Formats: sequence, C-alpha cells, structure tokens
Amino acid sequence: MAPDDKIYLTKESLKQYQERLKHLQEVARPQVIEEIKEARNQGDLSENAEYDSARDKQAAIENEIAELQHILDNYELIKSTNNNTIRIGSTIEILSLQNDKIQTISIVGSLDADPFSGKISNTSSLAKALMGKTAGDLVEVDAPTKYKVKVLSIK
Repeated sequence: MAPDDKIYLTKESLKQYQERLKHLQEVARPQVIEEIKEARNQGDLSENAEYDSARDKQAAIENEIAELQHILDNYELIKSTNNNTIRIGSTIEILSLQNDKIQTISIVGSLDADPFSGKISNTSSLAKALMGKTAGDLVEVDAPTKYKVKVLSIK
C-alpha cells in the first residue's frame, strides 16, 4: 500500500469502527444465520422470500465486515500535534482573502471528513495547499477557482 493510500483515523473514529466490527461479528452475523436457518425450515427455498431476504442481509453484513477489516488493517492513527507546521491532525485558523472570513478547520483523514463541522479531508485541495505551512503564510489553493488564504494560527 502506498503511503497516500493510508487510512487516517482519529482515536474516536477508530473506536467506532472497532465497536461496529465487533457488533457485526458478535450480534448481527449470528442473528442473520439464525434467520437463514428458520427460513430454510419453512420448506421450498425457490419461493421463500424470507430466505432470500436473509441471504441478502447476510451478504450486506459480510461486505461491511470486510470493509471494516480493511480499514482496521490499513489505518494510521492521527496524532495530535503541538507543532508549528500544518499536517494531518492540525487545527488551523485561516483568513479567506476573498471575503475576509475567518474559519477554523481541522485536517483529518477522508473517512472522518465533515466539512460542515470544520473537518476537511487531507486529500482536499485546501488541505493539500496548507500542508507544511506555518502561521503567517499566504497560501494559494489550487481549486477550480483559485483563491488565497492566510494561516492565522495552528492549534
């Protein structure tokens, strides 16, 4: 796996993924296996809607388990930073030079990104432009419409 393919997670999201995987493996999977057994006992499988539904549910659970296992096998924990240089895990206060608005954002992994909560993906244009910068730097963001921001502070 290339370094850019790493899945960056916060401690909180890592815990959520681990809990979800445990729930699927220990609760949901056994439940759906029971549903399949009960549906099989109803007779003809070719016209058994409950059996088909249970098998579809089982496939969805197995797919989600595989997806979660992939995430948990390939994650890198975002360490909090008390650094003067912006990197993944940094919380930054920026000033948009276009509209003079001050914004506080955190750079997180793509699975944790939530722009409405101020959490931007490390793969976003803004995050890529900010990486490695320090407080006071003017940064041009390479987006469909280029714009500039000033780094006010790094927390």
